[in-house]
Amino acid sequence: MTSTSPSTPHSFQVDLRGLVDLLSHHLYSSPRVYVRELLQNAVDAITARHALEPAAEVRIRLSASGGRVTIEDSGIGLTADEAHSLLATIGRSSKRAGGGSDLNEQGLEATRQEFLGQFGIGLLACFVVARQIRVVTRSARDPHAAPVEWLATDDGSYTVRELPHDARPEPGTTVVLEARPGAAEWAVPAKVEELARDYGSLLPYEITFDDGEGGEPRPITDRPAVWDRPFPTPDARRVALAEHCAQLFGFTPLDTIDFDLPVAGVRGVAYVLPEPTSPAHRAGHRVHLKGMLLTERADNLLPDWAFFVRAVLDTDTLRPTASRENLYDDETLAAVRDALGARVRGWLAELAASDPDRLAAFLQVHHLGVKSMARHDPDLLGLMLPWLPFETSDGSMSLQEFAAAHTDIHFTRTVEEFRQIAPIAAAHGLGVINAGYTYDADLLALLPAVRPELKVTELDAGAVTERLDPVPTSAELALAPFLATARTRLEPQSCDVVLRAFQPVAVPALYLDDRQARQERDRTAALESADSLWSGILGALRGSAPRARLVLNHNNPLIRRIAALPDEALTGTAVESLYGQALLMSQRPLRPADSTLLNRAFLGLLEWATHSTDDRDAQEGQK
Repeated sequence: MTSTSPSTPHSFQVDLRGLVDLLSHHLYSSPRVYVRELLQNAVDAITARHALEPAAEVRIRLSASGGRVTIEDSGIGLTADEAHSLLATIGRSSKRAGGGSDLNEQGLEATRQEFLGQFGIGLLACFVVARQIRVVTRSARDPHAAPVEWLATDDGSYTVRELPHDARPEPGTTVVLEARPGAAEWAVPAKVEELARDYGSLLPYEITFDDGEGGEPRPITDRPAVWDRPFPTPDARRVALAEHCAQLFGFTPLDTIDFDLPVAGVRGVAYVLPEPTSPAHRAGHRVHLKGMLLTERADNLLPDWAFFVRAVLDTDTLRPTASRENLYDDETLAAVRDALGARVRGWLAELAASDPDRLAAFLQVHHLGVKSMARHDPDLLGLMLPWLPFETSDGSMSLQEFAAAHTDIHFTRTVEEFRQIAPIAAAHGLGVINAGYTYDADLLALLPAVRPELKVTELDAGAVTERLDPVPTSAELALAPFLATARTRLEPQSCDVVLRAFQPVAVPALYLDDRQARQERDRTAALESADSLWSGILGALRGSAPRARLVLNHNNPLIRRIAALPDEALTGTAVESLYGQALLMSQRPLRPADSTLLNRAFLGLLEWATHSTDDRDAQEGQK
């Protein structure tokens, strides 16, 4: 084939090698996006052709063989001047005004809204995998214009020449990429087909793929989207969506939530995860822009609390980032995010009203996500009260069930404190909720706003002690020397000692403190290690906050035996051992002073035990 005009080398108006490095290492996450760029240019060319000729044929054919990737379309095509100005200049686009278009400005503006491309990088992005790019194109705007060949290499040069009219009789464009060394894997037919299906399955025009082995071209597009297809029954639709979820995300969903926001141009579905996931995990959602896959990792599409779903949708209004690999976080996306969040909340309300079994199954897995939502939505909290599970001193139950038995509700801020208190609280009718789990304390703080008749307070050592049975005065007076010894031994630990009778009998001692007591203990520890200036300041901050308490159980036989010991030193060691055991049962972190006390008490008891054995052996020997 001979040219009808000479070809003259030209240079791109960019540093092409620097551009390829920028694209491959900084803008795009993977070279795989080159297939998207090819499909995008072809689809936009067809869209432009239809704006000019609504009845024009639609043909996009992708093929790969021998280290080459080819895509052919029946789109708008280019003239020689357009090839110079549009294919070689970053920031220019055939979708912008000018460039020899016969469209009026109003028609052009309307057509722009249908284009996928936004940033004019175009074919140059394909150099992330290509050594050479050859474009043969013929313009539909100018029937008399000759076909044009645009040939570019990765050294930064290109040529443009006109070809004979029979080189391409019909308007359209053919692009041929030759893979460069090190990028051959991206031109393998199976890989190209996989990427084309991934990116282009929802595109509005039929696209076919030919692997060069002589078979029939295979369809790439698969429209309409599964969520828009008609099904004979709701069950059939549910099964089809579950299969779609398994194919895309690798799991069978617990349920499906439809997304339909016509005003925002958003259609799709959210799949509910069948297993719990961390609220801190940033979910990756799959977003198509006008049918073209934009990203599989959109982490700003839904509110953070909706971490229990994975969404897939198509939109024609949301803006992509410059790399077209995520969504631009602007006011439109914020409005869409709020609307999608409202749809998830609405789905929960529908389940609560019409399908409690499905709601219970969902909450068994994802109650944490619903609790997160309810923190900011009192109406949702009221709706979910019969369903949200909490750990309480009466067992696992909903707040509504617990409130039916207790109008005065106490809670602990740590799991360890609850586990120590729960058995005693249950035995004495004290209603306690474990608020040591994520979001539970926030929800309990909101509970009086939903149920004004309820009183919710944080549990403190005084409240627990008051609910335990007092010991008769005569018995407490008889044990006064023992209690004095115990209080003296535990004074360095900033711990008071009280005597009560409580259940279960098997618990000899209970360690109780609250936030104020812990703050006072920390202040005292800081005071001991502070210099003179800080000692004065910290000393001035001394308050009347209650100290921690070691509550001894008068019902426990061990306590009565220790109280009857004649040896005051042994009594003190035993009390320190009771303190250490109660502290360990509370599962609180041990301070250095606590560790020292535990070691001293343990060694003291060993010393006493071995001496007692030696005395008995000596007595036996004398006999």
